[in-house]
Amino acid sequence: QVQLVESGGGLVQAGGSLRLSCAASGLTFSRSHMAWFRRAPGKEREFVAAISRSGGSTSYADSVKGRFTISRDNGKNTVYLQMNSLKPEDTAVYYCAARRSSGSSPYEYDYDYWGQGTQVTVSS
Repeated sequence: QVQLVESGGGLVQAGGSLRLSCAASGLTFSRSHMAWFRRAPGKEREFVAAISRSGGSTSYADSVKGRFTISRDNGKNTVYLQMNSLKPEDTAVYYCAARRSSGSSPYEYDYDYWGQGTQVTVSS
C-alpha cells in the first residue's frame, strides 16, 4: 500500500530553519505530483507548496513565498520542504500529499494519498 512518511519537524526559534522530508513508497513516485499542506491549531488545513513530477515546476502559498522551497529527488522517492526565516505563525502540523492525476494543485481534494504529519513549532 501507499505510504508517505514525513520527518524533520521540531521546535525552532523564530528566524530559524527546518528541512522536512517525505519518503514515499507503494506508488510510482516519479509519476506523482507532490505537495505540502499544513494545519495550524484551530484552523483548517491549507496549501503550502506543490511540485511537478519532474521537479521543473513549483508553486507556493503567498504566505511562504520567498522563505520556503519545495524540491524532490525521484531517485530517493522523497520530497523536501526547506523552511527558512520561520515565523511563529508557521507553527502547524505539516502534511505531505501525493496526486496521481496530471497537474499540480493547491486543493486538498485533488490529492489521493496523505502522510500522518509532522509537528513544526516556532517560538517567538
